[in-house]
Amino acid sequence: MNIEKLLNTIIEAGKMLVESGAEVNRVEETMVRMCRCFEGIEYADSYVTLTGIMFSLTYDNKTVTRICRVHTGEVDLNRIDQINTLSRSICSNPISVDELAATLEKIKEMPRYSFFKTMLFGAVGAAGFGIFFNGTILEICMSFFIGILIRCISCFLSKHNLNSFLNNAISAGSAALSALCIHHFLPQTNVDIIIISSFMLLVPGLAITNAIRDTIAGDYVSGVARAADAFLCAVAIAVGAGFVMYFWI
Repeated sequence: MNIEKLLNTIIEAGKMLVESGAEVNRVEETMVRMCRCFEGIEYADSYVTLTGIMFSLTYDNKTVTRICRVHTGEVDLNRIDQINTLSRSICSNPISVDELAATLEKIKEMPRYSFFKTMLFGAVGAAGFGIFFNGTILEICMSFFIGILIRCISCFLSKHNLNSFLNNAISAGSAALSALCIHHFLPQTNVDIIIISSFMLLVPGLAITNAIRDTIAGDYVSGVARAADAFLCAVAIAVGAGFVMYFWI
């Protein structure tokens, strides 16, 4: 068995999980489970943070270790589910290292939701929060269109590799400016409902959830890091909206 390729493949699986938004405890467990499915592995252990992975395994009384840098990626729950399913299936139906690497590559190349779907359901989400906040039909419709605007701006900035702080700040500022303009021409609308409903698309719900789960699981480094990420996202939203409102008023 090519131990180096196994190590690199397991590391790649963990990297894909972290970049897709999986909690640290899940990543560590999945990597170790996948590794122990191969005959002859005497020891396997991992240490995962949001920015790096350290993985070590022992085979034939030889220990090999690798460190991998992880960069922030887009949330992809389907990819997480696919890798988790794979890690469990190979426990009962063992496969070769080459097959595992090929399967992971297929999962990595799986297409995400199209731009149109992302834009549409982002808009539906904003409109849904408009209903939740007891908005009128007009306010719900305006939230829908601002939701489209937010998704368009966010996707455009992501393609140009703009960092998440500026992405959220610009998206929030654009949403606030749009809501204020709508209220200027349609004074009967409640600008607060429109702004809050559209801002809910930018709230880092997954980061907050994973911060709590990592902390409860004892992964305090990752828990604090995710909490800081969620806090900075909230600050970015406040900065973007506050900047627009300051100059508007």
